[in-house]
Order: sequence, then C-alpha cells, then structure tokens
Amino acid sequence: MEIFKITKSFPKEEKYSLTDQIRRSSRSVTSNLAEAWKKRRYSRLFISKIIDAAGEAGETEVWLDYSLDCGYFTEEKYDYFIKGYDEVNRMLFGMVAKVDKFCTNSA
Repeated sequence: MEIFKITKSFPKEEKYSLTDQIRRSSRSVTSNLAEAWKKRRYSRLFISKIIDAAGEAGETEVWLDYSLDCGYFTEEKYDYFIKGYDEVNRMLFGMVAKVDKFCTNSA
C-alpha cells in the first residue's frame, strides 16, 4: 500500500505508464504469493508461483529505480523500499529452498 500511496504524488503524465506499472508489479507480488499458497499441494506449482512473485518484485525494483531517477521521491524513500524488497526476495527464495516446509506433497 505504501507504493500506491507514494505514486499518488507522481505527475499526471505518468498515470498510464510508470504509475500503473509500479502499482501493477507491486500488487502482483502478493497475488502470486497467494496463488502459490493455494497450490502448495504441488511443490512444482508452488515454486513456479513463488518465482513469479520474485520476478514481479524485481520488476518493481526497476520501476523504483526509474522513479528515483525521475526525482519522484527521495533517496531515503528509495532506500526504504529497496530494503523492503531485498527482504521480500530473501523470504521468497527461502521458501523455495525449504519447499518441503510449505508443501503438502513433494511431487
């Protein structure tokens, strides 16, 4: 929600480009995680959706880079978001590494 809130201050001309892209990718991280959880009966599907979530996190980081370069928020805010996404990525790849803890079937 923090990304949604900060993008409200982006210029109007970014509405259908950067604003939409960063909102979509940041939301997609959690929606892919929800899908992974529902597919946890099958480890391969679970891992696939976790990797999708990590991909969306990476895309969000790129949009954060653009936002900083365009001067839409401060370096402090950028660092805050990037640290958060670093933690998200650590958790996601930790779930992949320990898939048996999350899945009911190792197939």
